[in-house]
Formats: sequence, C-alpha cells, structure tokens
Amino acid sequence: MAKDPVCGMEVDEATAPAKAEYEGKTYYFCAPGCKRAFEREPERYLAGGGEQGQSRMG
Repeated sequence: MAKDPVCGMEVDEATAPAKAEYEGKTYYFCAPGCKRAFEREPERYLAGGGEQGQSRMG
C-alpha cells in the first residue's frame, strides 16, 4: 500500500486510479483530482504532508 501524498488516503499500487513520477519516485493517488493537485504543486504536498482530512479531489 502507498499513501496518496495529497489527501493521505491509503492506495493499492496495483489498482491506483492515478500515478505520477516526480524526481525519480512514483506516487500513487486515490483519484485523478489528487494527481492533478500534486502535479501543480508537488513540493507543497511532499514538504507539508498533504491535506489530510480534506475531502477527495475527484
């Protein structure tokens, strides 16, 4: 299992709806909206620990 860096949700790498690579590492997302948010501001989510407790971004 991986942790969605945007919302903090646990995501199965094998069935994740979205994934992205950043600086040589693959990140997995619960929804395409979380991936889009990550791609706009990856450092925000990696440094700040995401937006845990927020609703899914769709």
